Amino acid sequence: MDLDFAAFDADNHYYEALDAFTRHLDPKLGWRCVQWAEIDGRRYHVVGGQVSRAVVNPTFDPIAKAGAMHDYFRGNPDLKSPLEFLRDREPIRPEYRDRDARLTTMDEQGIEKIWLFPTLGILYEELLKHDPEAVAITFTAFNRWLDEDWGCNYRDRIYAAPYVSLCDVDWAVRELEWAIERDARVVVMRPAAPTTATGQLSPGDPVFDPFWARANEAGITVVVHAGDSGYSSQGYAKDGFSATFEGAGRPSIKVLAIERAAYDFLLSLSFDKLYERFPNLRVASVENGSEFLPDLFRKLNSQTRKMPGFFGDHPAESFRQHVWINPFWEDDVYEVVDLMGADRVIFGSDWPHIEGMPKPLDYVTELKELDDTAQRLILRDNALTLNERSPA
Repeated sequence: MDLDFAAFDADNHYYEALDAFTRHLDPKLGWRCVQWAEIDGRRYHVVGGQVSRAVVNPTFDPIAKAGAMHDYFRGNPDLKSPLEFLRDREPIRPEYRDRDARLTTMDEQGIEKIWLFPTLGILYEELLKHDPEAVAITFTAFNRWLDEDWGCNYRDRIYAAPYVSLCDVDWAVRELEWAIERDARVVVMRPAAPTTATGQLSPGDPVFDPFWARANEAGITVVVHAGDSGYSSQGYAKDGFSATFEGAGRPSIKVLAIERAAYDFLLSLSFDKLYERFPNLRVASVENGSEFLPDLFRKLNSQTRKMPGFFGDHPAESFRQHVWINPFWEDDVYEVVDLMGADRVIFGSDWPHIEGMPKPLDYVTELKELDDTAQRLILRDNALTLNERSPA
């Protein structure tokens, strides 16, 4: 399928530079935040005193090819072991770390604009959550690196998302202000109940209202992106983010953790009536899948009936007004369009991650049964709308 427009890919990633977490970090605080260590001849990050093995090689050199596991997620027609897909590795490509090289690649791919998200950065809050101050220190340093290497808005084509956490609401507001000053169009957080100095709270708890109020006022899109949300498998499988592919020769409920986390996070924002307090808020769920949506709407409708008068606005309609969904590429996009409307679905390829598309626009064939208007909304216009700030 040929497009007569350039697409907006709402889920691209960089592979962090070796000093992404340390360039702007006081070395005296490294033991609380992020350090490098060599173990058995390999380099790993030590995060909050714990060795992170979330990825096999956090230097990313060599690296598995973009979309290496595409056929596995397509249904594994050749019946390969999951690990077989990752054996073919290559030296890290310039476009994975250099913004000008990335622009050249985007031109070759037919992509006009991208949202750009962390690879490791979305995983490390979980390892630091016992020390909220360390979370703030770490991601202040991380975001300063991001601004230097990528920029929050580079040539009006690459929009790198600063990472924010609600672990400290005052810090979150300051970091949001910093992002807005640098023309950021999106900020990103993980789908998890924030751990504050006084314990865990729902993300829609009124204590976090100063952050949501500023996002509402600025009209900036808040992206909730899959990461390490710290979900327990309750003994049915080994816990830890890296456990997803351990023992990959057998099925495991561990693969459900990403969608469970997004389901809980998004449902909680509705139950907390966040959108009633902040009617200009826009939330995009990216790389969290969409198979939870039918049950989410059932729950919203059920709670409305069970608790008459609790919600000022019908929560299902409010959800559709304030939330945009990026399905996994292997999800049933037609079901998502039926549930959300074509104007609330956004395309994201996860490029260049192994679970994504080898080439971003390989996704176009997944939309072949939609009309031209719906295709353009999903592949370009919806993300363009979210990318423009809409101040209250």
